[in-house]
Amino acid sequence: MPVSGGGDRGDYPAAVLIDVMVPAFGDDALVRHAIISVREQSDPRWRLTIIDDGPAAGRDAGLRQWLDLIDDRRIRYHANDECQGINRNFQRCVDASEADLVVLLGADDRLLPDFVSRVLTMSRRYPDAAFFHTGARIVDSEGSRVDPLVDKVKRITSIRATTGPREVGGEQLATSLLRGNWMYFPSVVFRRRWLVEHGFRPGYDVVQDLDLYLRILLAGGRVVLFDRPGIEYRRHAASVSSAAADDGSRFDEERRFFSRAVADMTEAGWPKAAAAARRHLTSRLHALQKIPGLALAGNRDTARTMLSNALSPLRPASALPEVVAVPSETWTLPPWPADLDESTGADPRRPSHPNHGAPAR
Repeated sequence: MPVSGGGDRGDYPAAVLIDVMVPAFGDDALVRHAIISVREQSDPRWRLTIIDDGPAAGRDAGLRQWLDLIDDRRIRYHANDECQGINRNFQRCVDASEADLVVLLGADDRLLPDFVSRVLTMSRRYPDAAFFHTGARIVDSEGSRVDPLVDKVKRITSIRATTGPREVGGEQLATSLLRGNWMYFPSVVFRRRWLVEHGFRPGYDVVQDLDLYLRILLAGGRVVLFDRPGIEYRRHAASVSSAAADDGSRFDEERRFFSRAVADMTEAGWPKAAAAARRHLTSRLHALQKIPGLALAGNRDTARTMLSNALSPLRPASALPEVVAVPSETWTLPPWPADLDESTGADPRRPSHPNHGAPAR
């Protein structure tokens, strides 16, 4: 159901150009660090909305109390009454967004301090871009710089901006992404009208970002690539994609997605993109790379299934069942305070130190 209250843009400060939306899953140190990274932005023209699916699933509900200690009215928090799941909680973030630019920041990732400033500059330079990919530097669970194999592969397969921003789109970008999705979703900033129009299709928890990119490209949207990172992207075993890869569900979802992508690209008259979807080489290689570890751990059934999926052709899209979203309850977000400074985006009650009184833990 559409969000009520927060969806009315009439009370939203006109100067605030970026909505940072965090689809959270309970309270921990990482989500607190993500929130701190937003508050430490050099440019104050942002608002932060956290939509928490964790308490309804029995996770730690302490995030609201921690935010109360911060007492920053540029931040609003909503805990879902019913657990929505990954895909629908992401869609809730889309529904609740109000600014012209929207980023869905992972609850375990961090914005670099000049993220907002650089995005606003590029958004003025490229007013017709559908979204902006700022890129990421990779860190582990402790925040240390790392460079795992998956990110080396992303660099090899990516379209890069090396000497300044680069605008791309169409079949060229679709083909590249279908060979290997090298974009870091929490580093992507969308024009809200494109994001709201296309949204997240139900049924995808791992490839929902790639599905969204492709539908925007098919609709004529273009993308601006940044030449240096805008966020810290965290690689750790507890992430959704890591967990799904270990039990094989990621690859089942990817095969369903690529079957549909073949049909979509073929219908669009993009034969190179359709061929890339049909081969989905990096997905197959990723599955094969997981098999030895599964076999050594004694998980032979999953290993056999993964091997079969990696080597077998895709089913036609017409043979796949249609996934329909289950309507959720109506929900309400509080309005923004009326006295927030519309010229700067600042809260007149903001503490002198951005994290006064609320340690990250």
